Amino acid sequence: MHFLVYCFVYPILWIISKFPFRILYIFSSGIYILLYYIIRYRKKVVTKNLILVFPEKSTKEIIQIRKKFYKHLCDMFMEMIKSLSISKKEMMKRFTIIEPQTFKELQSKNKSIIVLMGHYASYEWAIAAQFVLDFPIVGVYKEIKNKYFDRLAHKIRGRFDTRLIKHRNVIKEITRDKVNGKICAYGLLSDQSPKLKNALYWTNFMNIKVPVITGGEVLAQRLDLPVMYLQVEKIKRGYYQAKFIKITDTPKNCEDHYISRKYLGLLEEQIYNKPEYYLWTHRRWKHHNAKKPKGAIID
Repeated sequence: MHFLVYCFVYPILWIISKFPFRILYIFSSGIYILLYYIIRYRKKVVTKNLILVFPEKSTKEIIQIRKKFYKHLCDMFMEMIKSLSISKKEMMKRFTIIEPQTFKELQSKNKSIIVLMGHYASYEWAIAAQFVLDFPIVGVYKEIKNKYFDRLAHKIRGRFDTRLIKHRNVIKEITRDKVNGKICAYGLLSDQSPKLKNALYWTNFMNIKVPVITGGEVLAQRLDLPVMYLQVEKIKRGYYQAKFIKITDTPKNCEDHYISRKYLGLLEEQIYNKPEYYLWTHRRWKHHNAKKPKGAIID
């Protein structure tokens, strides 16, 4: 059944991806009305997250952020579909890298780089960075349970010969690359909530104590790889601007969890500034009241 649905849906999505952006954003506005007012997709989750993170904001302010978020979410959905056929030139025009010299300084050290990212603005188009930097980008992704739609997501994210590795294989793949002398930038979305049994480090994120995924930090320290944060900002509808911010080029000299705290601080700053561009449908704070596992480190 899943295969039949995929066979039906994929050609439709591909045809839609050929439409000009102005038509896609008309679709996006229609999907927003459907998603927000009729289907009410994860509306309770979004509202709960916003109230938890912004207790000082009024109901009116929460609703305003929520509406802006859903409009952005629908835009991102259409932009992901557009990725099926978008040209390299068009993507570079819409996702620009500023101050590339910051990245190139670390690139000159002839080492691979860990790039930490958040579910903020456009993380799907971040592959455009490789066109500007002339440096291979490797995306770490989590599989979708439906193998056919996982294949679709892989096709979209793997365009332009972008290499993708499954999150459960990341340590093995990066270690193998280092042994074989391959130099890449590894992009990791590191703001998800880990499983409670794996929640061994807790710190503040948006002023709430939560468990943190520390895989990027562990990799950097174990393999002595510099770490950067990719700060993506939405300039206007369909246009994004990103810059690399150095977290450290000496990870083995960093105190425990400095990298994770610095990363979360940079992401927080963006969220506080323009909260509508964060992915509020994620249950990021679901463990904030949970009992900490034995041996967990709490900052």
